[in-house]
Amino acid sequence: MGVLKKIGFFSALILPILLISGYYLGGFNRWLIHIFVFVLVPLMDYLISTDTTNIPKEAVSKVAKERFYQWVTFSWVYIQLAVLGWAFYVVATDNLSIVDWLSLTTGMALVTGGIGITVAHELGHKSGKLEQLYAKILLMTVCYMHFIIEHNRGHHVRVATPEDPATSRFEENFYAFWLRSVCDGYRSAWKIERERLQKKKLRFYSVHNEMIQYTLIPILFIALVFIGFSMALDRWVWEVPVFFFGQSILAFSLLEAVNYLEHYGMERKLLENGRYERVTPIHSWNASHRVSNFLLFQLQRHSDHHAFAHKPYQILNHYDESPQLPAGYSAMIIVAFFPPIWFSMMNPRLIQWKEKTFEGSVQ
Repeated sequence: MGVLKKIGFFSALILPILLISGYYLGGFNRWLIHIFVFVLVPLMDYLISTDTTNIPKEAVSKVAKERFYQWVTFSWVYIQLAVLGWAFYVVATDNLSIVDWLSLTTGMALVTGGIGITVAHELGHKSGKLEQLYAKILLMTVCYMHFIIEHNRGHHVRVATPEDPATSRFEENFYAFWLRSVCDGYRSAWKIERERLQKKKLRFYSVHNEMIQYTLIPILFIALVFIGFSMALDRWVWEVPVFFFGQSILAFSLLEAVNYLEHYGMERKLLENGRYERVTPIHSWNASHRVSNFLLFQLQRHSDHHAFAHKPYQILNHYDESPQLPAGYSAMIIVAFFPPIWFSMMNPRLIQWKEKTFEGSVQ
């Protein structure tokens, strides 16, 4: 992979830079991060050609092992913690207006949810203890640590089936999907953990229960931050936990918006043996828009990720046969917030793709 492509993966750093610099510049500048994500990125995606090229087969092994790509994701963990610490300081010490609160909280969610959860997703698929630890730290900052259980052992097994909370159904609007995915995904993680403990003959109510850990750790984290700032400022800084939980809800809602558009209307065939067909690149929506894929560590090449979950982000492939989103995630998330526009844009594409792929029969 060329030097320019490598540099492209540093584009995620633009978000914290815009958040912090925009805050200190003040006024309308505090919305710079929002303008970049939801206006400039879609515009650049539209103007710049898509990247449908894949790493040559003979180079895949070498590129997959390059430490540079691992270092980029590792460094993000420290960057996010530093930015979150800065934001805690701001809300604890500055007299923010309602508009300031809104811009800072939503802007922070774009950092922790847009990039942070994306990096946590990448690292959470790795088997190394350090990668797992970093994934959990990032998910802790958005109160969504159970994602590492439900996503890896639930979603990837049940994707594109009615049993998967994170697969959006045909003509299901985003808001109905959000409620179902958030609630059922959390319940599913508890069920998966219960089954793991039973297999290992470990007690459910014990230190071995990761769901108990994942539920308590974010609360303990913000409690320590709250106490620390309160002692330092000699007053109760309730702004800190309010900000933390507010940006967390917005951050994991951004994740659910991505889930919504990644699998909208996708279905796997139920075979005669009672099992679903194997997951292939045709069971997830794909987007190979160059700019947003740099920003999101090629998460938009989601078709290949689900077919081969072990592959690191830098070697994910584009598949022409996969259903293709009309735009990158930044633009499609906005569309998803308006169900009539989403349905009018996506339903014909979904039906047309299925008719073409399955020789005239719509699943």
